[in-house]
Amino acid sequence: MRRTARLLTGTALAVAAAGFVAAPAYADEGDGSLEVFPSQAVPGTQITVNTAVCGPEGTAKGDAGAVGAGTFTLAPSTHEGEAIGQFRVPPSAQPGTYEIVANCADGGRQVSGDLVVTLSAARGQEPRGSVKTGVGGALGPDPVQTAAGVAALAVAAAGGTWLLHRRARGDGI
Repeated sequence: MRRTARLLTGTALAVAAAGFVAAPAYADEGDGSLEVFPSQAVPGTQITVNTAVCGPEGTAKGDAGAVGAGTFTLAPSTHEGEAIGQFRVPPSAQPGTYEIVANCADGGRQVSGDLVVTLSAARGQEPRGSVKTGVGGALGPDPVQTAAGVAALAVAAAGGTWLLHRRARGDGI
């Protein structure tokens, strides 16, 4: 049993170590990319984009015309010297992958990132709102009626118990 536990522990540590070795290549996203958050959205969602390419005080002109949102501005922020901008996915957007582009105002680099538009909410997002089923909630539409119903059930249960007790004693009904 100990040998199996050691084997599993060793395997888990090896996998974790491999993940840490590979992590820096992914963690440094400020290397000239345009980060799009959320990267998967439904029509009507507000999207935030940011990049560090334009420098700590740099601005950029963003273009979300591919998805139908037009242009937007990226302005300097206090977040790690990045320029940040926002746009909203139009309600008429069709499902697909769209390239979002930003051009630094100083005539410098152009960066891009992808936005995936779907018609259903992404995994991990909880649905919001209520569904009208006609059944009603746990307390019903009127708490007074609910209390009256509970009281009637309690009286019926007590009466039934009393009648069963009398019958068991032989007193009859």
